[in-house]
Amino acid sequence: MANLKEVRERIRSVKNTQQITSAMKMVSAAKLRRAQQAITELRPYADKLDEMLRNILGALEGDATTVFNKVRPVVGACVVVVTSNRGLAGAFNSNVIKAAEASIKQLGTLSGPLDIICIGRKGSEYFRKHYGKRANVKVVTDYVNLFDNLAFDYTKEVPDLIMARFRSGRYDRVYVAYARFKNAAVQYATSEQFLPVEDVLLDGEATTLTNANRYRADYIFEPGKEELLAYLVPSILQTKFQAALLDTHASEHGARMTAMDKATENAQDLLRDLKISYNKARQEAITNEILEIVGGAAALESA
Repeated sequence: MANLKEVRERIRSVKNTQQITSAMKMVSAAKLRRAQQAITELRPYADKLDEMLRNILGALEGDATTVFNKVRPVVGACVVVVTSNRGLAGAFNSNVIKAAEASIKQLGTLSGPLDIICIGRKGSEYFRKHYGKRANVKVVTDYVNLFDNLAFDYTKEVPDLIMARFRSGRYDRVYVAYARFKNAAVQYATSEQFLPVEDVLLDGEATTLTNANRYRADYIFEPGKEELLAYLVPSILQTKFQAALLDTHASEHGARMTAMDKATENAQDLLRDLKISYNKARQEAITNEILEIVGGAAALESA
């Protein structure tokens, strides 16, 4: 009977867990719809702006320049890591962290500073633990709670800071590691170069400013190039950064909904196995009781 009691307690525990995972799945599904709508509406606009930005910067002539496409020797760098504040989302956070670490490895040994700007507590906890005591590495946690308010006027503070430091020469290369949303079941962890802005692609190969056969966009600037670039380039980069945040936000809820759905299914499978074990143990206990009764009756008759 002690075994029966143990199995009953396990069944009760698994049922409680199943209720929690099922509720979390429904909450994530509701949040996912809003987050998916936000990134679906912004992404075509952001992608087109990014394409236009690279076209413009790739076709600038000598009478107008901008610092944001200048390739310099990498002395100081920055990696922005966009993760979630909570776990229970499968491998979502660990995949983004791996993408960020791949960019850090690609940077190699720097003679200048390496700033790791963490957005989301999971990334902050990891990088403070594993990189917080490294020389020349600073883990910036000022924007950990940025997901609490994803309004553009609030989030643009981060790209503004990055652009200011790139302009001043503190950063020579900037990467943003985030999760690109495809659907509820598929999210791609990636780390993209944010600054300097890469040139456009020509026949599958990146062009450079020194390539005579580079792609040249035929733009008519009104007002003048310098004035327009001073406003246009930062604005596009802010929008690009906002798209990375919204992508990660939707990816988080998609990953959590998928993880909780799988956990609910696993709990159902475990319940089925436990109920089979419980019924077998119960049948065994009943059979033993019947055998004891029969044995006792036979002993009385023989007496």
